[in-house]
Amino acid sequence: MIGTFQAIIETAKQAAAKKRVAAPWVTKEHIEILSEAAAANLIIPIMIGKGQDIEDAVKQTPLASLQYEILDEKDSDGALARAVQMVKAHDADILMQGGVSQKTFIDSVVNGNEGLLTSKRASFVSIFQLLKRDKLILATDTFINNIPTLPEKQVILENALVLAGILEMESPKVAALASIEQVNPAIPSTLDAAILSKMSQRRQFGDVVVEGPLDIDCALDKNAAERKGLSSVVTGNVDIYLTPDIDVGYLLAQLLVFIGKMQMIGTVMGTSVPLIVDLPFVSRDNKVAEIALAALIHQRGARHG
Repeated sequence: MIGTFQAIIETAKQAAAKKRVAAPWVTKEHIEILSEAAAANLIIPIMIGKGQDIEDAVKQTPLASLQYEILDEKDSDGALARAVQMVKAHDADILMQGGVSQKTFIDSVVNGNEGLLTSKRASFVSIFQLLKRDKLILATDTFINNIPTLPEKQVILENALVLAGILEMESPKVAALASIEQVNPAIPSTLDAAILSKMSQRRQFGDVVVEGPLDIDCALDKNAAERKGLSSVVTGNVDIYLTPDIDVGYLLAQLLVFIGKMQMIGTVMGTSVPLIVDLPFVSRDNKVAEIALAALIHQRGARHG
């Protein structure tokens, strides 16, 4: 099992060929990050935007002596459209948000007709590195889907399980979160969690254990769960936290980073190529690990998708 961000980087480096990253409308900061990833032997950047400005910025980084490509485009919309077409045509392996807005980027790539969806729904998976153990935990959906229905939660979970396979998690343990640990017909999230748990019991997700509904207390602490009458291999040993809606998911990610001081990277799942999205709670220091994750997903995706 891959247990640290550094292990993600080292594993991604083992690929025979470096991955090509299409990055539209890049800023100086993006170029510096791409330079670090290229120097780590992970990627070949393809930067799309105002060519001379990009070239001037590249000259100030180690990327100047490495392999890269610059494509000239006069505006951000054209740069993004060109980047999307490149990954569709297999002229690039990974798509980076670059300097375009989050909404514009997400709307372009998850468009059912012209975007990059391969699953029924795209979802965002946050990956956290535990502070005292070499273990990664996943939380989803933490960015894209607002109030997912039960069928949508099933897809969100399946997307996360693909990533768990790429990260070599064996028999993933999933906590389907809700506000309480009892099934209450007045609280829809508890019903959804209970149904997903039953689906897991019938092996509809494969070698996976889904327990739910679980509140945070029971998910984190096996003793707390047992005091409430719950006995499960999931409690106290969760690999994937499945959140009931975006309010819980997005706030949970922010709390773990800003208050819990945990390190985070993330990715969009359910698309034909890995996507790198700029989120405020992914630190500058972890951007290369996030690029390495995208490279690893591309490298192993065909075997786990």
